[in-house]
Amino acid sequence: MALKNALIALMAPLPSYFFYTSFLNHYQNDQHLLSPLWNWCYRHPLILANILFFLNIDVGFWLISLLQSSNWMIDLYWTVIPVLLTHYFASYPDGQYNMWRSSAVVVLTWVWAIRLTHNYFRREKWQWGAREDWRFTDMAQQHGQNWWWVSFFGVYLIQQVFLFGVCVPLYIVHSVNKSINIWDVIALIICVCGIVYAYIADTELYTFVTKNEELKEEGKAMVPNLDKGLWYYSRHPNYFGEQLWWWGLAIFGWNLGGTWVFIGALINTLCLAYVTTLVEKRMLKQEYRAESYKMYQKTTSIWVPWFKSPQKEVLKEKDI
Repeated sequence: MALKNALIALMAPLPSYFFYTSFLNHYQNDQHLLSPLWNWCYRHPLILANILFFLNIDVGFWLISLLQSSNWMIDLYWTVIPVLLTHYFASYPDGQYNMWRSSAVVVLTWVWAIRLTHNYFRREKWQWGAREDWRFTDMAQQHGQNWWWVSFFGVYLIQQVFLFGVCVPLYIVHSVNKSINIWDVIALIICVCGIVYAYIADTELYTFVTKNEELKEEGKAMVPNLDKGLWYYSRHPNYFGEQLWWWGLAIFGWNLGGTWVFIGALINTLCLAYVTTLVEKRMLKQEYRAESYKMYQKTTSIWVPWFKSPQKEVLKEKDI
């Protein structure tokens, strides 16, 4: 099954790849049978990217999910699609951009994607498609027999809105040729901090979960709550790191005149805020950790880290 899922995941984006390659090879040939199509594609890079996403991801991945009764692949491709979009915009024939800024964004996007993909496989014990996101499983139970069509909108089409919203800066970076300035440096620093911060937080979480699994197998009491390292300063430092990355990327686009690019990062933040509430409700349903997590909620920031001195903790415990 793992090999089968790996082959499916590797072959899934090929239709878009072959179409785009054909476009690059023939868009200058006015005698080609499909020259009207290639000319249209040349004039509408964003629309073309959205059409390819809709047909290949929304429809294609959805059909695969119906055959497999699992929506596991969209989780993996959340880390891959930004890389594909980066190279799509960078290689577009009509692209205009500063080579240094483009190179920085391409490298940053690859580093971000490698980190997130590594975390995905580490979390899934290095298996392809072993399970789908628990949120999709819960939604499937809620919608019952209607899930087969609801999933198209609730899992795939909505991902297109979110992903293109946060990835618009990648398009702007490769459509405006402007000299490097201080805002590029600031954006780069924020993106790097976000990647590093999220990596440390996810590694601490992975270590915690692995240790608890070992304790459970040994029949010992599990540790109810992770409140060490970055998790000492906020309840979801991994989410905070991800937000730093997307807002840093948005600054790249804003610096080039895309004053509205923050909308994508804002929508993503609001969505993640909703996901955070679901995660915390799920934590509180686990009896062995409910009371400990309630205390954790009262003494620790939800996202943004802030210092907690021992004196403050003592005072808060007295108040509780």
